[in-house]
Amino acid sequence: MSRKALFFDVDGTLLSETLHIVPESAKRALLQTREKGNLVFINSGRTICLLRKIKEEVACDGCLCGCGTYIEVAGQVLYSRQIPRHQGQAIKKAIVDFGLDGVLEGTLKCYFQKQESRFEGLRNIKKSAVDSGQCSPFTWDDNCYEFDKFCVFADENSDREGFFAFLEPEIQVIDRGNDFYECVPAGHSKATAIDMVLEKFGIGLEDAYVFGDSSNDLDMFRHVPNGVLMGKHDDVLKPYASFVTKEVEDDGIEYAMKNLGLL
Repeated sequence: MSRKALFFDVDGTLLSETLHIVPESAKRALLQTREKGNLVFINSGRTICLLRKIKEEVACDGCLCGCGTYIEVAGQVLYSRQIPRHQGQAIKKAIVDFGLDGVLEGTLKCYFQKQESRFEGLRNIKKSAVDSGQCSPFTWDDNCYEFDKFCVFADENSDREGFFAFLEPEIQVIDRGNDFYECVPAGHSKATAIDMVLEKFGIGLEDAYVFGDSSNDLDMFRHVPNGVLMGKHDDVLKPYASFVTKEVEDDGIEYAMKNLGLL
């Protein structure tokens, strides 16, 4: 049997968003499939600085981070793309001018505005970054860093259309729902990252499997024929799924891998 390459989203797929843990069954399944000769990769919207804890818990062959903006295989950087500093400065100004707020996600740290945000969701993200040591002491007032991608929150006081028009065509916007948007340099996605890894290892698309649950997994579900959809998921992925498994808390990863002959 030919070697397979498996690509896993993190939040809501490997990591329970209610229990905030990776189930032991998922850890066991990933270890077993690697022992069988298959390759395992994390493929996340998170940048690499936000994946350190997951990397310690999960046995994998590499990390595809920030929706394809950073790829690390066997501890070596295969690809890295950061938003140029001058463009980053313009983006920060536009976020404020158009009435949004957000987090700038870098390879090393995450960056927030100095003042407390009016968005509860962003305050929660900042608290998590602080608690995990991934919140930079530098704020948006500083111009001494680059970042890979960014996420923004909007409300009734925000000019979404104006902001999105400002970003075109350099930045692609992914609507994550609930007035939350993920913003990624154009030409980068979880699918482009998969192609780079498959090319490196000489593995065809037919031997790739993707596991996901949310709208930022759409590109990889459209691209890869073997799409494993978690029991709790965004409906936008459903037309592209080849297998629907149980929820992450109900051993969904292990269940799918057993049924698909990957263990």
